[in-house]
Amino acid sequence: MSPSPPALHRWIKTDCGRAKLAELQQNTGPANRARLAWFILIAALRDWRLPNPDQSDVSTS
Repeated sequence: MSPSPPALHRWIKTDCGRAKLAELQQNTGPANRARLAWFILIAALRDWRLPNPDQSDVSTS
């Protein structure tokens, strides 16, 4: 069984967005946390309609 992806990967679906998320999560401080929150909000809105790459296309039902 493979480990589950981080919870935010449900909302941020592109590889470049996930890379930027990891980069921003490394920074500390109130201004950096505000930037991270802003990034998550905008990225989630932009990626909202994209298919989730972590889910397989094959239905098991």
